[in-house]
Amino acid sequence: MEYIEELGANAKAASGFLAGCGTKVKNLALGEIARLLNQNTEYIIAENKRDIENARKNGMSEAMIDRLTLNESRIRSMVVGIEGIIALPDPIGEVLGGGDLPNGLQVVKKRVPMGVIGIIFESRPNVTVDAAALCFKAGSAVILRGGSDALNSNKALTMLMRNAVSSVGAPKDCIQLVEETSRETANAMMKLNNYIDLLIPRGGGGLIRAVVNNATVPVIQTGEGNCHVYVDESADIDMAVNIVNNAKTQRPSVCNAIESILVHEKAAPEFFGKLDELWQGKVSVIGDERTSKLIRTDKIADDSDYAAEFLDYKLSSKVVGSVDEAIEHINRFGTKHSECIVTQSFENAEKFRSRVDAAAVYVNASTRFTDGFEFGLGAEIGISTQKLHARGPMGLEAITTYKYLINGNGQIRS
Repeated sequence: MEYIEELGANAKAASGFLAGCGTKVKNLALGEIARLLNQNTEYIIAENKRDIENARKNGMSEAMIDRLTLNESRIRSMVVGIEGIIALPDPIGEVLGGGDLPNGLQVVKKRVPMGVIGIIFESRPNVTVDAAALCFKAGSAVILRGGSDALNSNKALTMLMRNAVSSVGAPKDCIQLVEETSRETANAMMKLNNYIDLLIPRGGGGLIRAVVNNATVPVIQTGEGNCHVYVDESADIDMAVNIVNNAKTQRPSVCNAIESILVHEKAAPEFFGKLDELWQGKVSVIGDERTSKLIRTDKIADDSDYAAEFLDYKLSSKVVGSVDEAIEHINRFGTKHSECIVTQSFENAEKFRSRVDAAAVYVNASTRFTDGFEFGLGAEIGISTQKLHARGPMGLEAITTYKYLINGNGQIRS
């Protein structure tokens, strides 16, 4: 597709500038992005309201509208994230290893930019800024392809960022937005091997699977979060209720919110009694027969419910007989994102940590902390649920690569 090819060629050309510019220029540009976002908060919110109005006309759920919404607080959070990225050490140029070989060759393994990174994402316009800022600091040009529901917000944010980087002498095309949000442009982007070095999808399971199954460009799988809390028989029940409530209701539309709870049969009566008293039907529960006897439920859960990422005030539940049963359930239905055990048993905590297959495993804390900013990465470009080459919240280092630099004095191989 000619339009996408042009974006790719522009990004490739801009990546050459980024590969050669220093930390000072990158930080100046990021500082200018932060300044323009602060200065244009009202404009950004006005453009975002256009998207929200369209979303409501199209019947989007309130939980998904929450993902789409920008306000002063969220714009300020984006600015704080950029300031955090500025404060981080520049990974480019870091020496990762090497040494002198017996034949006299000197080998240095050095961190370098990825080149051009493509991001395909849904709804959340804060991703536009987080991804662009991280890619820029990591020395790579970025092509952003958001969903049609956030197009006005994304255009406004991208325009401000392009103006900011241009003001310090960097090419505007270090940051580009795909403004044609058709399926055809997404498919073309997935096959742009001549220009894109890495593709990162962020969004629901359908989007992520579509990219993983169709892309010829290398992909890091991110985002889909069927996360669990297991309430052990030894759990502090008040703590467990508080963690479950936070992990489900604090912001249900994001990937690190829980979608399922597993409760030990000995803890279940007290736990569900207190949870029901707190929620009073606020969250729709789909549970097994044992759950349905302890808390109001909408239906008896089946495998499709246990595999679902609801992204809403809804979750599945199961009463289990042991920590082993909970681990087996999580490893069967989880998406390798974030999992939690609430327990006072050191033995069960260690068993859970060692046997649960996930990027982030918590003991006695909400899964909502799986976030690049919360982990001290400044911001994140996504949460990888795979094992090569990055896992968990991905900051600057996860979106770089390396090269070997070899110095000789005439050596030839015999």
